[in-house]
Amino acid sequence: MSSTSTTPMEDTIREKITTAFSPSTLVIRNDSHLHAHHAPMQGVVSKETHFHVTITSSAFQSKMQPARHRMVYALLKDEMSRDGGIHALQLRTRTPEEEEREKARQSQA
Repeated sequence: MSSTSTTPMEDTIREKITTAFSPSTLVIRNDSHLHAHHAPMQGVVSKETHFHVTITSSAFQSKMQPARHRMVYALLKDEMSRDGGIHALQLRTRTPEEEEREKARQSQA
């Protein structure tokens, strides 16, 4: 990972999730620019505070959504607790089978 990256937090999220969950799908959307004007964000210099992350992984098999989210929060606890770190993390977690069912539903619509 390059120290000259313009998205070091996103890079860290991608690296940690890829290592821990070997996802078949990983989509990370940085929504920080949508929240820069919010009062809690005044004076924060980080441009990487709000993320929407979609993860498809067999690691989520037989786990309910709250447990899946706890797995991700535990993985990223350091990034979420540091100043200028992740302020908001919106998660979408699913198994490969759930992703396939979703794609099948969408193709029938």
